[in-house]
Amino acid sequence: MTSVGDVLSVLETAYPPAGAESWDAVGLVCGDRDEPVTRVLFCVDPDPVVVDEAFEVGAQLVVAHHPLMLRGVHGVPADHPKGALVHRLVRGGVALYTAHTNADVASPGVSDALAEALGLTVTGPLSAAPARALDVLTTYAPVAEAQRVLAALHAAGAGAVGDYRDAAWYVDGTGQFRPVDGANPAVGTLGRLERLPETRLEVVLERARRADVMAALRAAHPYEEVGFALHEIPELPGATGIGRVGELPAAEPLHVFARRVADALPATAWGVRAAGDPDRPVRRVAVCGGAGDSQLAAATRAGVDAYVTADLRHHPASEHLAAGGPALVDVAHWASEHPWCGQAAGIVRDALGGTVDTLVSTRRTDPWTVGATTRTGGR
Repeated sequence: MTSVGDVLSVLETAYPPAGAESWDAVGLVCGDRDEPVTRVLFCVDPDPVVVDEAFEVGAQLVVAHHPLMLRGVHGVPADHPKGALVHRLVRGGVALYTAHTNADVASPGVSDALAEALGLTVTGPLSAAPARALDVLTTYAPVAEAQRVLAALHAAGAGAVGDYRDAAWYVDGTGQFRPVDGANPAVGTLGRLERLPETRLEVVLERARRADVMAALRAAHPYEEVGFALHEIPELPGATGIGRVGELPAAEPLHVFARRVADALPATAWGVRAAGDPDRPVRRVAVCGGAGDSQLAAATRAGVDAYVTADLRHHPASEHLAAGGPALVDVAHWASEHPWCGQAAGIVRDALGGTVDTLVSTRRTDPWTVGATTRTGGR
């Protein structure tokens, strides 16, 4: 039997909650992790029409991108729109889970799904998040004790590099020291210079584990005073972050690229609009699912030909173009994030081996329902 918790474990591995912004509200909104689940519905917005759909298709879990309750609440009364939705879900035995900004920055994440829908080959993040904060610890131990000390460092979490564990560098050499008054040396004699065969050990560790690793070093090391050097690795860009940069197989004019975007995304009243020279060649492209005008400067720095995102505002867009930035393609917020539903559904389907059905919502929850163009020649 597959449980709600089993599905959430897969999602939280793909989209770690720790990656969410501090202001965000991600995770299990309602439901029981121990309840069985046979069908999961993925959506952008946990709106009433999506809850209707969940009941219609027999889903026991709804996974949404946008939070139902982003701001703090003091209750969920049934006469409030969001409270009513929670009551419907609970009474119907349907759990609700949200992966929001943690899904935005994950790799793959929301912008990867958008890039894939547009036929882009992703080369990296648009605004990279910092890589893990790391230290390098160098220490010295008697040759006979070196492997025992190293094992203690590894047990405390040092030596974890990507998908590798127990990583280290070491070399044998000669160490020297002179115990003086007050010392109680494990090796050597007061006042006499000692030279001993020692092993130099170097390990990488997450900075958050520094205290644990240093405590393990001191507990395992045979010397009264442990010699070591600890260096902080400067902040480096990581593989995750907001937005993605990618390339098309071949350049195409902006007006053709805009049509590509319109054909790739679900239809909305908002449609797709582009700003820039219609004949400008487009090959290198930045994308950002959701509202992305905060990344206009990053798109310019990335040296792309076009930037695809949602909710662009008049003045920032105008100023961006006037400064010589890349062409802009503006789409509906909901449409830009909808490809993520298929990505998340695929991750769950692949991980759980078909023990649950994964469905992508067919309900359009974009709030705009009417689109009209102005007549030319009118007043």
